[in-house]
Amino acid sequence: VYPAEGGAGGGRGGAGFSQWRLKHRPPAARRPQTRRARHRARELGVCLVLNDYWRIALDEGIDYIHLGQEDLDTADLAAIRQGGLRLGISTHCHAELERALACGPDYVALGPIWETRLKKMAFGPQGTGKLTEWRELIGSMPLVAIGGITLERAGSCIAAGADCVAAVSDFIRHPDPEGQVKAWLAATIRR
Repeated sequence: VYPAEGGAGGGRGGAGFSQWRLKHRPPAARRPQTRRARHRARELGVCLVLNDYWRIALDEGIDYIHLGQEDLDTADLAAIRQGGLRLGISTHCHAELERALACGPDYVALGPIWETRLKKMAFGPQGTGKLTEWRELIGSMPLVAIGGITLERAGSCIAAGADCVAAVSDFIRHPDPEGQVKAWLAATIRR
């Protein structure tokens, strides 16, 4: 969920951004699935963020690419910029933040803020205090809080300096995912 200043995006639940992760999909399925996701996102007025696969993002006209630190080793940042992709980068520590900022991203993500069960993490929970620290270090660049975030925790991330929060489990494990997205947006959009 990426709450925009003053209003929500166009998705059925109201989300303005949706991140597409393909890590466990077979390589042959990634491009067609991304193409379908892009088409659906455009139908709904949602900005699509593709994780990791910057070449596919360029070829398929995706709006944003999100890269982890390990992805920076092989990403062609010049091609990404030349192709008009906007760039987000994950960070977990000061060295990673410094590396990310040197790449000139459009946003920086920090996480995990709390323990997460979605994937194994090399870093432990960062806490909301680190969001405040990152906010001071990056100035007005958008800051995304990731990891272990629930509806009840989202407000503390925004109060600590995050511009938005990213969550998966709190939606996919909820009996009414669309209703949960609406509840999130109501709780996190700055008016």
